[in-house]
Amino acid sequence: MGFRVIKTAIATLMAILVADACGVTGPLSAGLLAVLGVDVTRKRSIRTISARFFASLLGLAFACVLFELLGYHYWVLAIYILVAFPAIARANFKEGIVTSSVVVFRVYGNGSITLHTLLTQVELLVIGLGSALIVNLAYMPRASDQMIEIRKRVDKHFSIIFAKIAESLHDPDELWDGKEIIEAGKEIQKGQAAAHRAMENQMLHPDETWSIYFYMRKEQLDSIQNMMQLISHVYRKLPQADDIAELFEQLSLDVTEEIYTGRTEFLLDRLEKEFKQMELPATREEFEIRSAILQLSRELSLYLKIAKKNKAPTSVAARKAAIASK
Repeated sequence: MGFRVIKTAIATLMAILVADACGVTGPLSAGLLAVLGVDVTRKRSIRTISARFFASLLGLAFACVLFELLGYHYWVLAIYILVAFPAIARANFKEGIVTSSVVVFRVYGNGSITLHTLLTQVELLVIGLGSALIVNLAYMPRASDQMIEIRKRVDKHFSIIFAKIAESLHDPDELWDGKEIIEAGKEIQKGQAAAHRAMENQMLHPDETWSIYFYMRKEQLDSIQNMMQLISHVYRKLPQADDIAELFEQLSLDVTEEIYTGRTEFLLDRLEKEFKQMELPATREEFEIRSAILQLSRELSLYLKIAKKNKAPTSVAARKAAIASK
């Protein structure tokens, strides 16, 4: 049973009891309006309930005119739909079309429009939608635990990806289906959706930490896909490929850290200096492979810049100490 179902049951019962206690005619209608008003986030709840309330008032205005002019016939309901629905949508109350229809059909069922009838519909709206709003604002499940689990899965996929890249660089004949890249993409999408819902539930000071994290991972996944294209050009084993493979082995460990350690960056800077001191390739084949490896190192540098910008960094001294301890 989903939490939204529980909230809907509470809001429905609350609306019916309040309407009945206040002596409002048709308390069950308040319960129905509460069912329509329960939503998934606090901010969205405020938007949709507001839209439902004002759409219902607008629908009542159209109903008063049409029913008084044309009478209470079934075909008048069709005219109401043709006239009122576009007007409600144009007024940016599209979410409230169903709710307004419930209210208008109740007025039609009464067979007459009086001040008492209109006030009763407004009271039902206030009680039904108000109950849904209270329940929505009162409590929303925390999404942090869910996002922590998603983050662990994303980090695990990234760790496996970098370990597989290292294996491919050590042995170009090593086969890998790359399924972790697809799985990582799916988890990142889940994380972005969960982070958006979490921000929608934070009314005053929304925390963008999780949104930033999953956006960072999305950018890094794009960078990894570029790396895979470059690795496909490293079809022969070279010492330079082994050197950069060691960086990916280190990165497969660093990627699970919550802070930016800088260990891989330090190793990459050192390797790039060594590349500049190496002799030039002797053959065209070696030139092409080493060129792909050099571009791979630059793509890796771009990946690390993304992480460095969005992860909390450790001090330079701590980073060097961590490198020295290995």
